[in-house]
Amino acid sequence: MPFQASAATPRRAVTPAAFVRGVVAAYAKYGSDPAGALARGQVPESLLSSADARVTAAQFEALAGHAMRELDDEALGWFSRRLPWGSYGMLCRASITAPNLEVALKRWCRHHRYLTEDVLFELTIGDEAAIISIREQRDLGPLREFCLVTLLRYVLGYSCWAIDSAIALRSAEFPYREPRHVSVYPTIFCKTVHFKAPRAAITFDKRYLSLPLTRSPDDLDEMLKGALRLTVLPYRRDRLLVERVRRVLRNARGRIVGAEDVAAELALSTRTMHRRLREESTSLRALKEETKLELARSELMRSRTPIKRIAELAGFRNEKSFSRAFRNWTGTSPREFRGKSR
Repeated sequence: MPFQASAATPRRAVTPAAFVRGVVAAYAKYGSDPAGALARGQVPESLLSSADARVTAAQFEALAGHAMRELDDEALGWFSRRLPWGSYGMLCRASITAPNLEVALKRWCRHHRYLTEDVLFELTIGDEAAIISIREQRDLGPLREFCLVTLLRYVLGYSCWAIDSAIALRSAEFPYREPRHVSVYPTIFCKTVHFKAPRAAITFDKRYLSLPLTRSPDDLDEMLKGALRLTVLPYRRDRLLVERVRRVLRNARGRIVGAEDVAAELALSTRTMHRRLREESTSLRALKEETKLELARSELMRSRTPIKRIAELAGFRNEKSFSRAFRNWTGTSPREFRGKSR
C-alpha cells in the first residue's frame, strides 16, 4: 500500500535486512524469483545473509512496491490468501469521507475484516489515550514481526496523512522478543517500545481522534500514486503540539522546567520543538506565560490558597514578582481579582 509523507524520505539506511528477507520469503511462498524486485530496489543478494545490514526507505519502497505488484499480494504472503494490489487503497477510500479520525479508524478496523480475518484491528478509547491493537487469529509464522510492524505503520501513516498531522505515539508494544535490530523501532514508532507484550499495539493521545480529515478523494488519488515508505520520517506538523506543551507546563505546578525538560517529555530535540512552535505562530516563552496566568486565575477563583503559595505554584520566585506580572496580564492585582471573583 503506497503512502506519501509530508516529510522527505530519509536517505539514511534504517530498514533492517530482516524486512528485506520478509519480501524474499513471499517470493518463496509463491514459487517465484525475487531477482527483479531486488534489482528494482538495488539490493545485493549478499545483503540477505547479513544480520545487521540496512537499506534506505527509497530502496525498500522500490523493492516492496515491485513485489506487491508482481505477486499481486499487498500482504506479501502473511495471510492465508492474497490481498490483491489495491486492497489497502480500498480501505483508504472507505474512510476518507469520515468526519474525523475516530470515525475513519473505526471504519478501517471494521473494513479490514473484508480483506482478511487472520488478524483483527481494534480501536480502544480510554479517558486520555486511544489504542490501535492487532489481534492475531492465526499463527503468522516467521513473518510475524514484518507483518505486525507493517500493518501498524500502514494505519499510522494513513492516519497522519488524513488529518495532516503527526500523531505523537506514547508507546508501542509487540508480542515477540526484542529483535536484533531493535534500534530501528524508535525511528519507525516512538522512544517507548515494549516487547513480549500480549499484543501488537500503538497508544496515543485520544484528542487526535477528534481532528477532522483534511483530505479529499482527489488528494487520495494523488497520494496513492506515491510509494510505500515503511521507514518514513514522521510528519513535521503536529496539530496537537501546542496543547501537548501546555500539558507538560501545567503538570509542572511550580517546578521550574526548561526547554530541554519540555522537549524531553515530548520526545523531541529542543531545536525541533522550538521550530515547530514557531510554525504554529507561538513560542515556549509565550506558552509558559499563558500557563502561569491560567493556573493563577484558576487558583484565585476556586480556592483559598494563599497568594504566596499561588506564586510558587505558578513558578515565581516571590509574591512581589507574581503580583507585578499578574497586574501586567490582567490590569489588576491578585487580591483585587480574587475579591471580584467571589
